[in-house]
Amino acid sequence: MNPILERLKNGEVLVADGALGTMLFQRGLKPGECPELFNLTHPEILVEIASLYLQAGADIIQTNTFGGSPLKLSNYQLEARIKEINGTAVSIVKKVVDDKAYVSGSCGPSGEMLEPYGNIEEETMYNSFKEQISAMISVGIDLICIETMTDLQEIMLAVKAAKSVSIRTPVMATMTYDKVPKGFYTIMGVNIEKTVEGLTEAGADIIGSNCGHGIDDMIEIAKQFKTISSKPIVIQSNAGLPENKDNEIVYRESPSYFAEKTIELIEAGVSIIGGCCGTTPEHIGAIRKVVDSTSRNKI
Repeated sequence: MNPILERLKNGEVLVADGALGTMLFQRGLKPGECPELFNLTHPEILVEIASLYLQAGADIIQTNTFGGSPLKLSNYQLEARIKEINGTAVSIVKKVVDDKAYVSGSCGPSGEMLEPYGNIEEETMYNSFKEQISAMISVGIDLICIETMTDLQEIMLAVKAAKSVSIRTPVMATMTYDKVPKGFYTIMGVNIEKTVEGLTEAGADIIGSNCGHGIDDMIEIAKQFKTISSKPIVIQSNAGLPENKDNEIVYRESPSYFAEKTIELIEAGVSIIGGCCGTTPEHIGAIRKVVDSTSRNKI
């Protein structure tokens, strides 16, 4: 495969995978359990999930490392196993995709607050991300995805940590926004303009948004990103807001609805389109069909 940034520069639209947590809960992950421990205890489940997304047509498949930083793993007394957990996650996906897709190293929030709002110093958080990212890059990752962030300081530290480990490994960075009367802001008060400014300064190669309330808001978010940044934009939306139905969490936005809205995301200039919470291989397959039918990919 050609380098991912080269393909994006040439105007190609790539398809990312969908939810991982949703799939793990469907396959036995219990509330309160460490999802990343499944890499060691149930690797066959991670093989199955990666295979399903590959078969659905994803160009980018994530690792089960969202909470794989030392700060996050310390909640489960697993920080000493960071190399094993993150390295195994990468190896699982690499074996499944066999150069048919890019392997994306997922890095989620640390779960801690930086000073002065919390007790964590910048250096501590930076080193936590650096240790996790080093573990993934050492076993061969195609790109790092820093996602579902709400604190601009935290995401900038994570991006800088990634670039300090490997300047050549592309970094994709996304934040999660709520729609308020003034526009789109994270729960930490960061708007899209500040996001673009901060992530550009930190050195991110691909920027955008994931999670959120549903794909309709994401179309608006994508348009705002495109008006103020020339970087490739990534959008990975939830399948709507979660609802409790008969003691089961369900998401209402269907694969066909995602397909319909994918057209609008492509028209808005989005370079990478995938899914987040509640999305399935069926959603990704629907996105794939639309992307394959667009003129931007007939290069």
